[in-house]
Amino acid sequence: AAVEQKSILTSAQDKQKSIVDAFLHAWKGYKSHAWGHDHLKPITKTFQNWFGLGLTIVDSLDTLYMMGLYEEFNEAKEWVIEKLNLNLNKDVNFFETTIRVMGGLLSAFHLSEESIFLEKAVDIADRLMPAFKSSSGVPYSDVNLKTGHSHPPVWGQDSTVSEISTIQLEFRDISHLTGDPKYETAAFKVSEHLHKLPKKDGLVPMFINAESGHFRTTSTITVGARADSYYEYLLKQWIQTGQKISWLKEDYIEAIDGIAKHLVKQSYPSKLTFVGELLSGRSYSPKMDHLVCYLPGTLALGYHYGMPSSHLRLAFELMDTCYNMYAQTATQLSPEIAYFNLQPHGTSDIIIKSNDAHNLLRPETVESLWYLYYMTHNETYRDWGWQIFQAFEKYAKVEGGGYTSLGDVRNPLLTKPMDLMESFFLAETLKYLFLLFNDNQDLYSLDRFIFNSEAHLLPILNS
Repeated sequence: AAVEQKSILTSAQDKQKSIVDAFLHAWKGYKSHAWGHDHLKPITKTFQNWFGLGLTIVDSLDTLYMMGLYEEFNEAKEWVIEKLNLNLNKDVNFFETTIRVMGGLLSAFHLSEESIFLEKAVDIADRLMPAFKSSSGVPYSDVNLKTGHSHPPVWGQDSTVSEISTIQLEFRDISHLTGDPKYETAAFKVSEHLHKLPKKDGLVPMFINAESGHFRTTSTITVGARADSYYEYLLKQWIQTGQKISWLKEDYIEAIDGIAKHLVKQSYPSKLTFVGELLSGRSYSPKMDHLVCYLPGTLALGYHYGMPSSHLRLAFELMDTCYNMYAQTATQLSPEIAYFNLQPHGTSDIIIKSNDAHNLLRPETVESLWYLYYMTHNETYRDWGWQIFQAFEKYAKVEGGGYTSLGDVRNPLLTKPMDLMESFFLAETLKYLFLLFNDNQDLYSLDRFIFNSEAHLLPILNS
């Protein structure tokens, strides 16, 4: 038995080393062809700029540190000191900049204790604050980092509910580090406002008007894009604040009950439990975004903090479904969106439409695998994570450096590479895989830290 035990240990360590090697391969491509720009285009060996904030660097700081890649970390730190220009006359997305840039800088500060990261985090927080200047206090979607001018998105009048409800962990952390309550006050006012609005058994629509502060009630109810992290941050804020704000917990429990009541169904023939949507808040659609696969991890985290065992049961069932979204395709990679079959005579549980067949190297499934492995130590979750990692290696790895999003997971011979490596592949996907094969759980204990929506680690206050 002693010999056997050792081989399991080495294999976890070997797998973890392979994941670090994958990170270095991605980093090499980025450094060679896109250094200082937001994203690498690995096939054409060039770059893409979204905001112009060196997103891949800032988003990767904590992953580099956790992986022990200190040489690369210091090089990235030098770039932040010398080159990160936050006085940018450009509109950025308020939410994405909060979770990626502010979150990345805060996490790097907590891990390394290097003050430059805190200075930059406070600078970006100050530049984002004008977004809260709407008549309701619900932030606008876009803000100019130089002028502070803020406005709704180009495509409409409303802010997205997930965006305005997924910034509180970060702004609260800034207030605690600076001793200035204004950041937390502005952000938490939004949570308090959402708390008071009428919902459908705790479920929220996708859109909210920043001026009136009201939901667009005809919008879709989903746990996927545009609403997903509202639920995640109810729980995580309750944990971050030392489990003292009881309505956060109550709203979370009500929402999970609402999800179970209105959105959860089982497919045929294999009885996969999935989470659908209510179109216009009314008619059921068996559509599930890959983004929903964060939910089993959040449910498991909640259970760890005393939520009912029904939450853990739902987590196990959804985890199985999210794994099947990978395992049932020809490439073993999940599509961006799956439809589930509700007809008893159907032969396949999962239906993939051509428009939805792409894979952006998203983290949600491996994120949940880590949470469930952390809670249960069930080796199956490691096996599944390793299978997913091997599929990324097989289909997404680009010679010479980098990994690419794929246009079609249904055909191994024609995956239609999209020539883009999103920063979250390094910030989240590879980080959660690294943690999944980490044997020292005390290092990033979920009793001391929470991870924000971009996998950036923040301390639980007073822990």
